[in-house]
Amino acid sequence: MTEDRITRPAWVTAFLAGIRETIAPGRNGRHGPLPPVLISMTLVTGLVDAFSYLVLGHVFVANMTGNVVFLGFALAGAPGFSIGASLAAVAAFALGALLGGKLGSRHSDHRGRLHSSAAAIQALFLAASVILAIMSSSPLAAGYRYGLIAVLGISMGIQNAAARKIAIPDLTTTVLTLTITGIAADSKLAGGTGSQAGRRLLAVVTMLAGALLGAALIRHAHAYEALIIALVVIIAGAAATFILGRPDPAWVRAPGPAAPGSVRDHPPVSSSPEATDER
Repeated sequence: MTEDRITRPAWVTAFLAGIRETIAPGRNGRHGPLPPVLISMTLVTGLVDAFSYLVLGHVFVANMTGNVVFLGFALAGAPGFSIGASLAAVAAFALGALLGGKLGSRHSDHRGRLHSSAAAIQALFLAASVILAIMSSSPLAAGYRYGLIAVLGISMGIQNAAARKIAIPDLTTTVLTLTITGIAADSKLAGGTGSQAGRRLLAVVTMLAGALLGAALIRHAHAYEALIIALVVIIAGAAATFILGRPDPAWVRAPGPAAPGSVRDHPPVSSSPEATDER
């Protein structure tokens, strides 16, 4: 007796597998718990940028592309944009990225220690932002506004630098331009395989969810609650990589020489002239 089965198209299977392996990787996954941890950090980006844009006024603390554009608007005299705020956010983010880069150099051989140490320091700056947000009044005084821009910008710079060094393709935690490009450019419609579409779309939806949740809390509850959730998520991620990375499992070492900006999760490539560096 035969049983009729509905056969899924290969791209659907790959799409669902990408989502599953990102949210709940197998015990022997090449990146261990890092994919879901980085997805949770993507949620944090949405929460924090919702707070910065809606509360601190037309400034991002994670999305530096937006701040460069905002700076151009401010220089042109467009109302509602601040040269000082945009410059402060970029400077704070750069300082955080410098700190994250130093941690990346120190723990280049152990991605678990790199993430847990970077996330622990990031949590300190997020905790400072929660305190500042609770103490501030509405409308925000300039001191509180720039203080919040500074500590949040530093925290997100640390996060971005650590994620860059951890180097899991399509999980940058703060930038989605190349992720969205990859969804379209590598799709079946464009002649590609669409193999990473699940992970990429998950990153986009996660940041959207963070922004939606942050905006809802700011509008209907207390603005600082978005920062509290971000803080809890970062602490949980730091604890996970610290505990799971202590036995020195295989995932703490980078699986291959893929560039941090890579858009494809591929196995280690050879050093032959035919090998290409995808960016």
